[in-house]
Amino acid sequence: MEKFKELGLDGEILKGVADLGFETPSPVQEKAIPVILGEENDLVVLAQTGTGKTAAFGLPLLQKINPEWNNVQVLILSPTRELCMQIGSDLKKYSKYRPDIRVTCVYGGTDIRKQMKELQRGVHVVVATPGRLVDLLNRKAVNIESVFAVVLDEADEMLNMGFQEDLDFILSNTPTEKNIYLFSATMPKEVERIAKNYLVNQKEISVGKKNQGADTVSHQYYMVRAKDCYETLRRIVDCAPSMYAIIFTRTKNDAQDIAKHLQRDGIDCDALHGDLSQAQRDSVMNAFRAKRLKVLVATDVAARGLDVDCLTHVINYNLPEDVESYTHRSGRTGRAGKEGISIAIIHSKEKGKLRRIEGILKKKFEYKSVPGGEEICRAQLSFYADKIVASEDQEEMEMYAQGVYDKFEDFTKEELIQHLVSYEFGKLLKKYKNTVDLNIEDDDRGNRSDRGDRGGDRRDRGDRRDRDRRGRGDETAYSTFTLNIGREDGLTPRDLMGLINQYSRRRGIGVGGIRIFDTDTKFEIDEDSASDFAVDFSKVIFNGIPIEMKAIPTRDRGRRRDDRGRSEFSGRSDRRDRDKRESSDRGGRREDRNGGKRRGRPGSDPKKPRNFNRSSSRS
Repeated sequence: MEKFKELGLDGEILKGVADLGFETPSPVQEKAIPVILGEENDLVVLAQTGTGKTAAFGLPLLQKINPEWNNVQVLILSPTRELCMQIGSDLKKYSKYRPDIRVTCVYGGTDIRKQMKELQRGVHVVVATPGRLVDLLNRKAVNIESVFAVVLDEADEMLNMGFQEDLDFILSNTPTEKNIYLFSATMPKEVERIAKNYLVNQKEISVGKKNQGADTVSHQYYMVRAKDCYETLRRIVDCAPSMYAIIFTRTKNDAQDIAKHLQRDGIDCDALHGDLSQAQRDSVMNAFRAKRLKVLVATDVAARGLDVDCLTHVINYNLPEDVESYTHRSGRTGRAGKEGISIAIIHSKEKGKLRRIEGILKKKFEYKSVPGGEEICRAQLSFYADKIVASEDQEEMEMYAQGVYDKFEDFTKEELIQHLVSYEFGKLLKKYKNTVDLNIEDDDRGNRSDRGDRGGDRRDRGDRRDRDRRGRGDETAYSTFTLNIGREDGLTPRDLMGLINQYSRRRGIGVGGIRIFDTDTKFEIDEDSASDFAVDFSKVIFNGIPIEMKAIPTRDRGRRRDDRGRSEFSGRSDRRDRDKRESSDRGGRREDRNGGKRRGRPGSDPKKPRNFNRSSSRS
């Protein structure tokens, strides 16, 4: 407590700090509190979430408030309702012995009239989300022309969420003579612009380095084939029975689908995404904060501003597009000095993106092997045994104990333990009895090898496919389908065949030509199987992307293969091969009628295969 006093805090605020059990200020508090209390500088503070930022600005600002002046004196802006409520709750705890200081929170999703009435009674501190505050300003329901301090908490998050214009409007309604304290985990260009345009004589405090994660977080990655990402996720969760985590996905459809699959597999979880109503969002978050949910599956937008303590893990089911988003994700764990783990599940195509994130964060990601069945079962059994050993309230069981003893009297200790384990974990032991090794080994030199069965040499597979297609004769007609995923999403012909075999209701489907482009794919299915083929894939996800499969209408649905067993789909490449051979026979180049070189279209690349109409939609 003496250390907080040395920073300049005194009186009733110091008593509130003592009640909260604070003994030693965090680094950000130690640097920021004296500046806010004693200097007239504007301030930029770069620090990760969970480092004590709320107390860093809240304690000194509460001490500077004059309760006799019945106006809004401090304005605090935060990106989300949850963070807004958390800040308001913390400030009320800090000012426990200052009942003359009134703090109110205004945010969307609740009755604005109730908030307007509270503001009319007079408040000293307003904690607000930008959108709701703009609404109140437009209604003339709040006056911020007398504030002496404005705090922009999670400034980078607010700008990422599109509050640029709102922030400009709000700051234009505040007095020129004020201090602005900008708190941010990262320093993108938009935050630098805010600091340049609105802060005067600014001072910068940095805890750690720009855009770098907290030192309390360790970073790990698992590299698997794209189709094995969900199975890998499930094994990671099962292998950490005490896990309390957020799983981040790229889209709301991913979040819904993964949460549904985890629930089906017996894991307590729920999804948080933009389609939820405020009441549904509150219900999910209340269950997660109460730890009735083991994991929360969320998109970046839905999870922004969440303030949840004691997360053990953050799992990146999809890597984000930018490093700032990864920094925010990983910053949800390892807070308040506790250790945390940030996990990335990647396929081989994402190795370059992972290395770029490593380079900017200046942190090395540790390669981990996907846990096998034996490792998972041992972890679960050990956790179960620890819970039994730590169980309490044994005295209340005495009145029932004799009846239980009578039922178990013929068992030895070992037999009783085996029966308990079999009863509790029978399904788990069966599920992981014969597990497949999902790992792709990574030796950090760009080499990788799949330890599973890769199904033989590619040339052998191609030869078999050609033999199969010729063997079907000239009576097979084919329909063409498109997929919204391609090479950039990690799709290979083997993966496509696996999806067809796994999700199609029909068996023995004939597959013709397959062409995989960067962002989409085109392939053939025999017409007998094509009638309801796309319906089977309506809810299938590949590497976190919901599959969109469409049939391409064909002018001549009755078209048959030629006498060599080739369809028009594969015939194009055959004709190109024949043209190349003819060109080679003429000395390696084709001549036009005038004897000159035949020119291609401007900008054409003879090495690049022709594309079909591409559909690169993403959900």
